[in-house]
Amino acid sequence: MPRPLSAARTVEHPDVSEVSLQQVMEALADPVRRAVVSQLADRGEDMTCGSFVTPVSVSTLTHHFNTLREAGVIRQYYVGTAKMNALRADEIEGRFPGLLAAVVAAAGTETRAGTT
Repeated sequence: MPRPLSAARTVEHPDVSEVSLQQVMEALADPVRRAVVSQLADRGEDMTCGSFVTPVSVSTLTHHFNTLREAGVIRQYYVGTAKMNALRADEIEGRFPGLLAAVVAAAGTETRAGTT
C-alpha cells in the first residue's frame, strides 16, 4: 500500500544502549565509513548525503550510510527531499567513552600519511 502523500518520511534508528561494541567497531572498520564519520566530526554540523567526499558511487555510499545508521553511529532524517546525516557523538561517547574521538584522530593520521 503506498504511503499517504501527507505522511512524513522517517528513518528507523537503534537505541544506542542496545548497540554492541562489535557492531560499532565493524561499522567503523571500513575506510569509507571512517571518512563519513570524520567529515561529520570535522564539519561539526549535519550534512546531506550528497555533500560527502568519497571514492564510491551513490548506491555504495547509501550502503555505508545504512551500516553506520544500523550501528547507531549516525542519525538520518529528512529536511524536505534532502536526507540529512548527523553524528551521534554524544550518545556514542556515553556508551563507549573515547571511541569516536580515537577513530576520528586515527583516520586523520591515516589520511595525512596517505595510508587509507
